[in-house]
Amino acid sequence: MMVAALTGISSHVISDLKLGKPRTIELQSAHNVITLSEVNPGDHIFLTAIAPEDISAGDSGIILEVQMVSISMKRMVEYSHASFFEERERTSARVQLKYCGTSIIKEVGDKACCKATRLDVVKCTCFHAV
Repeated sequence: MMVAALTGISSHVISDLKLGKPRTIELQSAHNVITLSEVNPGDHIFLTAIAPEDISAGDSGIILEVQMVSISMKRMVEYSHASFFEERERTSARVQLKYCGTSIIKEVGDKACCKATRLDVVKCTCFHAV
């Protein structure tokens, strides 16, 4: 199944999502915000701790169902030397996800700049000991 991918996610967040309850996470990395701009509630998404430039066939992760997506702009003001200030804007995305199962990447699809990373994944039903 071809799904969008969130990459470079902390293994602590992944283990928390594996508990099965829906969880909301906030992402600020540009590649993940772009990916979330192209998904809708009800879609499935692949989540992995592997960096986006290192993703390849055979890597593992988890499949989740998107419950809610919200993308927003935050305005931040930084002061320096009491007389100068700098105003910045930061785009962030909040997504609520529900665990569906473990998965392995079959094939890496789209990996273009400013587009969602798309992967062909296979849902694991059993594991083999080596």
